[in-house]
Amino acid sequence: MKICKQCGAEVADNVSFCAKCGAKMEATGNAGGAGNTGNMGNAGANMNQGQYQQYYQAPVDPYDHTAEFDQKDISDNKVFAMIAYLIGTMGIIIALLASHKSPYAMFHVRQALKFTVLMTLTGIVAMILVWTFIVPIAAGLFILVLFVCRIIAFFSICGGKAKEPYIIRNFNFLR
Repeated sequence: MKICKQCGAEVADNVSFCAKCGAKMEATGNAGGAGNTGNMGNAGANMNQGQYQQYYQAPVDPYDHTAEFDQKDISDNKVFAMIAYLIGTMGIIIALLASHKSPYAMFHVRQALKFTVLMTLTGIVAMILVWTFIVPIAAGLFILVLFVCRIIAFFSICGGKAKEPYIIRNFNFLR
């Protein structure tokens, strides 16, 4: 038996890919039976490739946190999560007061709060640099993009999802 260097799982000696994580296994130099191993290696590799595809799972979206929440919590607090995006600061306050014990609603309150912080910072920069004319125009466009992302986040909640909204996830200082 070989040990996978990727995940530590035990793997049979004739396997080319780890069945647990899919990592390619290093070929071991087996001196005994050297005459026949060329064709057998290819047949074994093809069989193991099929085995690898059987265990392969689609990549997971790192920004989708839906699996972390209970389905009952999602269905009970979906409306409060929607309000946080729709009404802005007042919606955040309403959601905090109405469902402060719901992890799902609190996730969306945090995301909506990030939108509010970005919009406020953008407005402050635009007011300070209003004399440049180009900065207020760029700020207005950015606020429009944030508004569209907020609408997308709203429809994500309608589907019962808990995904970090676009644009917001790229600002590391908001993590």
